[in-house]
Amino acid sequence: MDIESVKSAKDHASAIVQPAEALGEVSTADRRLHDLGYKSEFRRDMPLFGVLGISFCAIGILTGMSSAFQTGLFSGGPLGLFWGWNICSLFMLLIACSLAEICSAYPTMGGLYFWVCKMKPDVPVLGCESHHATGWIYSIAMVFTGTSGNLSVALFIASLAEVGQGRTMTRVEIAAVAWGVNIASGVINTVGTRAIGGMSTFSVWWTLGGTFVLVITLLVKAPVKNSADFVFTDYENFTGWSNRGFVVLLGFLQAVYTLEGCETAAQVAEEARRAEILAPLAVVGSIVGSWLIGLVYMLALLFSVQSITRVQATTLALPIAQLYLDAVGPRLTLMCLTVVALAQFMAAVTAFTASSRLFYALARDDAFPMKRCFMALNRFQAPYWGVWMSVLVGCVISCAYIGSTIAFNAILSSAAIAVMLSYLQPILIRVFWPSRCVLPERGPFNLGRWSWPVNLASFLFTVFICVLFILPTAHPVDELNMNYAIVAIGGVILIVVSCWVLWGRFHFVGPVKTVADEE
Repeated sequence: MDIESVKSAKDHASAIVQPAEALGEVSTADRRLHDLGYKSEFRRDMPLFGVLGISFCAIGILTGMSSAFQTGLFSGGPLGLFWGWNICSLFMLLIACSLAEICSAYPTMGGLYFWVCKMKPDVPVLGCESHHATGWIYSIAMVFTGTSGNLSVALFIASLAEVGQGRTMTRVEIAAVAWGVNIASGVINTVGTRAIGGMSTFSVWWTLGGTFVLVITLLVKAPVKNSADFVFTDYENFTGWSNRGFVVLLGFLQAVYTLEGCETAAQVAEEARRAEILAPLAVVGSIVGSWLIGLVYMLALLFSVQSITRVQATTLALPIAQLYLDAVGPRLTLMCLTVVALAQFMAAVTAFTASSRLFYALARDDAFPMKRCFMALNRFQAPYWGVWMSVLVGCVISCAYIGSTIAFNAILSSAAIAVMLSYLQPILIRVFWPSRCVLPERGPFNLGRWSWPVNLASFLFTVFICVLFILPTAHPVDELNMNYAIVAIGGVILIVVSCWVLWGRFHFVGPVKTVADEE
């Protein structure tokens, strides 16, 4: 062998040895996945910041706060917004801790659905039907959430057109823009893990930087700064209800709607390095970060709002646009709305990331038809069938906006309820059957002796919010202001039951081990 050949062989050996530590990290995560019955199908390209970014992006603190700000402002005013945000953030953090503990033990992309299957007690009411239902309800919720986010992007664009050009877009035009945003979300998700990881990392910095810019702009440019007494004690009521306590509770919906999505990190657990550590850290860290950032942003909005009456009476596509227009003028309003719109788009993209991975996980366990199609990965390691199914459903639902905003809003309200219902079952099992569903192997993230109290508090809050979401938000109730969320969630349940009757009961028996394929 000549000298050049020896040198080449040494270089090759060095290249293999150098990434040994990284490979050790990956093999640890893959070994845990193997123990759970699944072989690794995805490249583990996503670091901590990427996984954290997925949950942080899915929560979309700037977008949720901006899009739903008027809900709290008109139901309790600044007093309800401030206290509602902090109370709900605390309980959502407890929910995140409950989910993170389970995620650390079962770091798979099936997430909530897989956890329920693994922890199921020997109780008939929590048989295969309930596991199948959890997966389907959460999948539908993620598709609806992505669709809602994409329509919000279209509404931000409509607000930009109104403020910048004085042009009011029609419902058809807004729906067409939503279609385009849906398709763009599909394209980004089709590019795969690295693209989503890069986008979610960028989203973290965009949110931090964007919040700083928005807060400074509001506090510097607002012609009148409200007093601390107004921000922390002013009560407003545009609901028609006379009971102050109930009105303030209705304002809680804004905070819960904004903070949903922390569990999304679990959907990319099979694409993350050291998923048993990174995924639960992302679940909890995203809530902590969102709580603090959301509080700063909300206070800036409350100190800067010029007239709640004008915000309530606005004809702009989004009420938050009126708040900015009054506070900072048209030019800076265009900048501020653009910052929020881009953050909203990235949040909607991650919802389709979650739904496509859920379709993959359900298909892997025979809980979803066309198993081979929905488990197929393209050269970018993306489950593209699930991605484009999400896009297709999103485009169909967007058409409902053309016919009736009431029907469309009911569909999207059901998404928020469906997410909370999906949280409910794994937490319920941990509360009522703690001795039967002890995690067989606790992950690195565990709550120790605080586990049951945290799960109990999470369970009670989740039930409370699910009830609150379906109560009427205006009085007197008529066909225009009725809360049709109960009807929409009934439709979701009907779809889930039909899928079980027509498919699930013949094929689904629980998680299907795929490691046997390698043996």
